Amino acid sequence: MTHRVQIEYCTQCRWLPRAAWLAQELLTTFETELTELSLKPGTGGVFVVRVDDEVVWDRREQGFPEPTAVKRLVRDRVAPGRTLGHSDKPAE
Repeated sequence: MTHRVQIEYCTQCRWLPRAAWLAQELLTTFETELTELSLKPGTGGVFVVRVDDEVVWDRREQGFPEPTAVKRLVRDRVAPGRTLGHSDKPAE
């Protein structure tokens, strides 16, 4: 199955570096599971992560994500049951 991730980020807020860093983390972790990862410029303070068009993280509702939190959400959709190693430890 093919899986696509999209990170929409605010250009006015200059969040491209944050989006690119998160993209790198996801591409490194899910090398074989993802067929596409795109960065979508937006405005108005947007920072949204989508997997196969489903919103899994929205900054307006959840704040800025830690990479491990997004990795878990992506993993649950593209590779359920796969371990993320030390990233799977519960948050304290």
